[in-house]
Amino acid sequence: MGPVVQRAGAGGGRVSPRGWLDPPFCPEARERIAEQIDASAEAAASPPARDPATNKVAEPKRAPRWTVRKLTRWAEENLGITCARETLRKVLHDLNVTWKKGKLLLARAPVEERDRFVTKIKSLLRAADAGKEVLAFIDEAHVHQDADLGYTWSRRGQRYYVSSTSPGLARVSFFGAYVYNDKVVAISPAERANGTTTIEYLEYLRAAYPDDRIRVVWDGASYHRSEDVIERARELRILLTPLPAYSPDFMPVEALWRWMREEVTYNHCHATAADLIAGVSAFDHMVNQDPQTVFERLHVRTHLDPNQEKLRLS
Repeated sequence: MGPVVQRAGAGGGRVSPRGWLDPPFCPEARERIAEQIDASAEAAASPPARDPATNKVAEPKRAPRWTVRKLTRWAEENLGITCARETLRKVLHDLNVTWKKGKLLLARAPVEERDRFVTKIKSLLRAADAGKEVLAFIDEAHVHQDADLGYTWSRRGQRYYVSSTSPGLARVSFFGAYVYNDKVVAISPAERANGTTTIEYLEYLRAAYPDDRIRVVWDGASYHRSEDVIERARELRILLTPLPAYSPDFMPVEALWRWMREEVTYNHCHATAADLIAGVSAFDHMVNQDPQTVFERLHVRTHLDPNQEKLRLS
């Protein structure tokens, strides 16, 4: 190959005799860009500081949100490199960097309590596998009638419109259970999630398994902890096991709600509550036809990532 011709290309790079565009980013420049991106990810995940005197949590410093436009401007101001956004996007791909949505990490989740719960849930799963008790995970969701906007394939250059009848904030509450032993789910609508409807759902669960020892795992919602609910669970011979605080990652029904939204509310507006309830009912029936997929998608977490746990408040 001949020497590179030193003239600027359309994207700020150099053009070789064969017409190839060489990105104007040397290894040192690429390393500095990678450092900015890595520093942003680290800052976003770092827990806020706690004042040892007051035990209050301070407001964390906002991590920069890098876009191609912002990085292009940063490269011009800090590296003296002017280039098109497509050129920088290629450099990002070469650095094995992808455009992704953040995932919340609840910093207040108690690390020691989560570690103890891992031991607990493993023993509960062993008991369920041995047929000693029915293990049911229960959670609630409040689903809006209006559409959740989700990704889909569509023609390039054409906007993908989703029709909405503008139901506003109208929503329906649902109780959802994942029965680990049978690899089935049960979703039921409720006027609202409170102590009364929680008791009704526990009674429904007992009727479905009249002779079995039942254990329910759920979060620390106030109505889960109410005296009436605890007393009724005792009368129904249902054992209650609460999740650690700020630990929805231990609740497999959260995955059920995401699955349900993908199938029922993504890109579709339900004009009435009855329409939404019918759609959820059809989804419930559909997923229970394939217990193995239910088992795979509603995975029960039994391990902690030490690197992730380090990011929580101590």
